[in-house]
Amino acid sequence: MKKKLLTIIGMACVLCLSAALLAGCSGGDAPAKSEGDSSGDAAGTEAFTLTVGFDQGYPPYGFVGDDGNFTGIDLDMAKEVCDRNGWELKLEPIDWDAKDALLNSGSINCIWNGFTMEGREDDYLFSEPYMLNEQVVVAKADSGIASLDDLAGKTVITQVDSAALDVLNDDENADMVALKESLKELQTIGDYNNAFMQLESGMVDAVACDLSIAAYQMAAKPDAYMQLDPLSTEHYAVGFKKGDTELANTINETLKAMYDDGTVKELCDKYAEFGVSYDNWVLK
Repeated sequence: MKKKLLTIIGMACVLCLSAALLAGCSGGDAPAKSEGDSSGDAAGTEAFTLTVGFDQGYPPYGFVGDDGNFTGIDLDMAKEVCDRNGWELKLEPIDWDAKDALLNSGSINCIWNGFTMEGREDDYLFSEPYMLNEQVVVAKADSGIASLDDLAGKTVITQVDSAALDVLNDDENADMVALKESLKELQTIGDYNNAFMQLESGMVDAVACDLSIAAYQMAAKPDAYMQLDPLSTEHYAVGFKKGDTELANTINETLKAMYDDGTVKELCDKYAEFGVSYDNWVLK
């Protein structure tokens, strides 16, 4: 009886040892994902959430609709990209001047909101450019301002940390240096909706902004404003933290597929009344 008991105990030890060895072997096939590596999530982890940082006062790319919900062509594109990749979408309205800190901390994993890539290439990893854009100046139609030269002695306002501000502050562009020096004042403000409210009230003489913003405001009030010659030509792209290459590549390929099957045109047509033009789409 004792011999039989010893035999059973021995067999149990062998089985336990075999199980431990098998567990060790199977664990070696699954490399640990490094902390903060969202590219691994984008490759197919079910729990991946695309957290999009956007300015909620930036129509028609991201804004609060009449129903109180977030809307805009960029937000619609982000939703479609998530649906096609099996991701969750989280829309995160942000203070525009806090976008870098939010991206670097992981609070958001992309900036998708009419985001100009030119001049920012050293600070972000960008998707391929998807939309043509310009920086322009808008004045009231009855102001007597018909050209950039007419801005001499006038007050111009633009959004803080915006592409328009970067263009006007470009010390290497002689034309922009001369234009800025001719102004009475260059002011900044937190969002373009309030900038146009100040233009409407006469507190400022002109707004420097993206073409898309100008088109949106002029579509809403076609007789109220006039657009001057562009300050610069550029492109919109999705901005990511440096190193998030797999996520950027996945979004690039999904946007191309959306162009091929006509989804991009449908979205541009949906927002055409807000000044979006399908002719300006460049990612194909």
